[in-house]
Amino acid sequence: MNQSPRHFHLLQVALCGGAIATAATLTLFGPGLSRSVRAALQDSPKTILDEAWQIVNSEYVDGTFNQKDWQAVRQSLLGKNYNSREEAYTALRKSLEQLEDPYTRFMDPKQYQALNSQTSGELSGVGIRLELNEKTKILTVVEPIENSPALKAGIQAGDRILAINGKLTKGMTVEDASNLIRGDVGTKVTLRIDRDTKSAFDIPLQRARIELPTVRYSLRQEGQKRIGYIRLNEFSAHAPQQMRRAIQDLTGQKVDAFVLDLRSNPGGLLQASIDISRMWMDSGSIVRTVNRKGENEQLAANRTALTKLPLAVLVDGNSASSSEILTGALKDNGRATVVGSQTFGKALVQSVHSLSDGSGLAVTIAHYYTPDGTDISQKGITPDIKIDLSDSQRQKLASNPKLIGTKDDPQYLRALNVLEAEFAKVKQPTAAQRQSRNNCLIPGLTCRSNVQ
Repeated sequence: MNQSPRHFHLLQVALCGGAIATAATLTLFGPGLSRSVRAALQDSPKTILDEAWQIVNSEYVDGTFNQKDWQAVRQSLLGKNYNSREEAYTALRKSLEQLEDPYTRFMDPKQYQALNSQTSGELSGVGIRLELNEKTKILTVVEPIENSPALKAGIQAGDRILAINGKLTKGMTVEDASNLIRGDVGTKVTLRIDRDTKSAFDIPLQRARIELPTVRYSLRQEGQKRIGYIRLNEFSAHAPQQMRRAIQDLTGQKVDAFVLDLRSNPGGLLQASIDISRMWMDSGSIVRTVNRKGENEQLAANRTALTKLPLAVLVDGNSASSSEILTGALKDNGRATVVGSQTFGKALVQSVHSLSDGSGLAVTIAHYYTPDGTDISQKGITPDIKIDLSDSQRQKLASNPKLIGTKDDPQYLRALNVLEAEFAKVKQPTAAQRQSRNNCLIPGLTCRSNVQ
C-alpha cells in the first residue's frame, strides 16, 4: 500500500531527516492501450518525468511555479525522446531549476538510497567510523559504534584496515571502503586489521542493522556546577529517543543545567524537531507552517517536558532547518538562552517521494515561521548572545574536535557564563527573604525555618 510522504527539512547539500515513505505513483498513460503497449510505455523514462512533474504540480508551495508555465514544462519534457534514463534525469533536473528552489530536487536511485539510509538513522553494515589518516594515508578506525558487530568483535579505535574481503585498501577513499563494508543484513565481510600491539589478523563480521548515534552527551563538572552537555548532530528518526535517554541519564546524575549544542546540525525530520522541542518545553507554540493554499498548521508543546533546568543552546551558521525550528521555539518562549553565530536561514518544508524506478524527488510544500511569527528565510536566527569564532579559533576546533564543548571552545565557555548568571539570579534572595534573615538578628523574634 502506498503511503503519504513525510515532511522533511533538507539543507542545500546535506542529507537530513528520517524514514522516507512511498508516494502514490501517477501515470500519463490512459486505459485504452493494449497490455503490451502499456508495458513498453511503462519502461519509458518519460514515466518518471511525468511522475515527478505531477508531484510538483500538486504539491509545490508556489502555485505560480516561479511565474513559469508549468504545463508547458510538461509538454517539453514528454515531447522529447530519451536514449537513456540518465538523459531523462538531466532533462528533469533542468526543468526543476526553473523553480529557482535548491530544495526541490531530483535524486537518482543511488542518491535517493543514500538519503534514505542517512535520514532513517540506520545503516546495514558492521558499525565502524573510518578516516584516512593524514600522515600514513591508511584507512583507520575512528571508533566502533555502540552495540555493533565491530564493537562485539573487538575492533578498536586506531585499528588500521589493510584489506576488505581480501581487497587491499591502499589508495582507497573512505567512501570506497564504506561501500565495500556495507551490505545486506546477515551477509558477511572480513576485515584484515593491523594493530600496534599485534601483527595483522583477520576479523570476520556479519553485517547487521545499526542505529547511528546522532546524540552524544556527557556530564561536565564546571566549578561548583554539574553541566549536562548534549550535542545533536542531526534530526534523524532515532534522534528523539536518543535525546530522551540523554536528558534522563544526565538528570539522574543530578546536573544543575544543560548546554544543547546544535552547531553544524543541518536539520532533519520535522517531527523529530517537534518531539525534541516538547522534551524541553511544557507549553507554548513550537512552529507554524503555511502551505500553498495559505492554510496554517500550528504545532505546540503538550506538557511532556523532561526537565525545567536552565538551558543554553549553541548555534552557528550551519545550524539549519530543524535546528532552527528547535532554536526558535526555545528562544521565542524564553526557555533557553541562545549563544553563538547567526543561523543558516532555512524556513521551508519538503516532502520526499520515491518514484517507480527507485529514484526520488524532494519538493518544497510549505513555509514555516517561529512562534513569534518571524520569517527566518535567508536571514536565520539571531542569538541572544552573539559570539562569532575567529578563523584561528575555528581551525583549532576543527583540527582537534575533542576541544569542542570544553573551556577551549569560546562559544561553550560563553554559554557557561550565561548559566552562571542564571544561577546567581536564583540564589539572589528576595526583599522578604532578606527581611526575614534580618529578623533573625533581632532578639525575641523566631526565624522562619523555610528561609534558606
